[in-house]
Amino acid sequence: MKRKGTDGVGDYDDAFSPVSAASGFRTILSLATQVDMFTDHVDISQAFVQGELLPGDGHNGNVYISSPPGYDEDSQYIYCLLKPLYDMPSAARAWHTTISAFLEREGCETVDFEKRMWRVVIDGHRILLGAHIDDFVIACANRPVLDAFRKRLLEAFGGTFEGPLEHYLGCEITRDHIAGISTLSQKHYAEEILRSYGFLDIYRATHL
Repeated sequence: MKRKGTDGVGDYDDAFSPVSAASGFRTILSLATQVDMFTDHVDISQAFVQGELLPGDGHNGNVYISSPPGYDEDSQYIYCLLKPLYDMPSAARAWHTTISAFLEREGCETVDFEKRMWRVVIDGHRILLGAHIDDFVIACANRPVLDAFRKRLLEAFGGTFEGPLEHYLGCEITRDHIAGISTLSQKHYAEEILRSYGFLDIYRATHL
C-alpha cells in the first residue's frame, strides 16, 4: 500500500499487520489442556513505539512530523522519528515485523498460515505462543523453560507478566489441571452488553 503525501512522495509502503483468528487461541488452549501445559499471559507495554520503523516508510527512509499540539515551538521545525508512533498507518506492521524478528532469533517458527502464532522446542520442551497485538499467551509443560522464555521476552520488550491465563480476548478461562478440563466463558462480556442496553436488571430478574 502506497499513500501519496501532499508533496507527492509516498509516506509508507505497507500497513497490513496480521491478527490471529480466535480459533487459534482456542487451539493453543486445547493443546495445553490435552498435555497439561502451563499457560501464561504477558502484556507488552506501549508495543507500537517499541517497533522499528519500516525501511520503505517516509521520504528516503525517514519519517518526519511537525511539533505535537501543546508545544510552543517554532512551527518551522520538524522532527525525524526514531520509532513509530500510535496512529501511524504502518505502526502495527512495524511492531509485527519487530516481534517476529525477535521470535525468529529465539528459534520460533510460525504455525502454517497463522502469522501471529509460533512454536519452538527448547531443551526438549515445546512452547506454543499466540499473540493478539500486544497480548501474548505462552504455553509449555515445563515451568522453568516457560519462565526463562517469558523473561527473555519481557527483557527485550517492556511489559508485565499477568500471571496464569485467566482473561483473554473477552473470555474468562478456568482450568482444572487435575481433571484435565479448561472452560471458556464470556459471561462478563455478555453482562456488559446487557448493561449497555439497559437490560442487565431484566436478565437478573429472570434468573433469580
